Amino acid sequence: MGIVNEGNFRNLVFSDALNDEAEFMPIIADGSDSDLRDIEVPDILPILPLRNTVLFPGVVLPITVGRKKSLQLIKDVNKGSKLLGTLAQIDFNIDEPKPRELYTVGTVAEILKILEMPDGSTSVIIQGKRRFRIREFVSDLPYYKATVDALTDKVPQTDSTEFNAIVGSLKDLSIKIAQFSANVPPEATFAVKNIENSTFLINFICSNTDIQVEDKQSLLEIDELRERGVQAISYLVKEVQMLELKNDIQSKVKSDMDRQQREFMLHQQMKTIQDELGGNPIEQEINELKEKAKVKKWNEVTAKFFEKEVDKLIRLNPAAGEYSVQFSYCQTLLELPWNEFTKDNF
Repeated sequence: MGIVNEGNFRNLVFSDALNDEAEFMPIIADGSDSDLRDIEVPDILPILPLRNTVLFPGVVLPITVGRKKSLQLIKDVNKGSKLLGTLAQIDFNIDEPKPRELYTVGTVAEILKILEMPDGSTSVIIQGKRRFRIREFVSDLPYYKATVDALTDKVPQTDSTEFNAIVGSLKDLSIKIAQFSANVPPEATFAVKNIENSTFLINFICSNTDIQVEDKQSLLEIDELRERGVQAISYLVKEVQMLELKNDIQSKVKSDMDRQQREFMLHQQMKTIQDELGGNPIEQEINELKEKAKVKKWNEVTAKFFEKEVDKLIRLNPAAGEYSVQFSYCQTLLELPWNEFTKDNF
């Protein structure tokens, strides 16, 4: 199965991916499963460490290259086969990762284009081709080289009802996430809707899912495409649940703010009307509380406590239910016999 022609879409996404706000944005390239399965993997590959991302077969990925070793690797490879091996770093904070600080399963990549940016940095557009496993690192100068074993994805039959259901669920969940999240560009939704090749679709979604690098790496290491899709669904379901919860919280906060704003406006309108009619009964009520407090026989601590409660009452909206509760509480404090004694006859 093929996928729709995405030439214009690809150019648009590359333009977005290489700006200052997005260091990379995975997209998918044209091709078929055989293009990935049949690629001849060299016995020895130059290894390009990837910081904070994982490359999947079929996915096109613009990356910014900053390390001197990586720049030298890109220039050398671009003069020859244009093929290199990509490995994700276990800890992206390390500037010069050692072999043990790289994952052992990665993706063979082909250099599609090298871009010299206006700020002096170099961006490279690479396309994932086929997974591999490191056998042994054989050189570290001028950059890492390693012997590798090619890995092959195990693809279910195209007429598998279960597999088609998995692919459909992935597509539906991805579109739902795009609808919830303002950070997902419309181009990504376009790609998900139009990718027909199941292998490319699963890898595209795995690449774009908002999960940790170690989780993406675990997806890359799964040989069975069906199992990779099932595991990706579990991550997407969690993401949908989180986005739905955030959306509910934001809706509730907005509703509460709207209600408070309406109450405040009503309060201000009522205050204006009352002032025009010659007096504000709310202010009169509070002044009466303060006057009664002046004659109470309570100590300084109690007096300050009462003042705080009255201040709290003043800050409340008279139209809100909390106002009535607080007003009644202040009245109760005044009605209590503070330091007042009566003589009992026995």
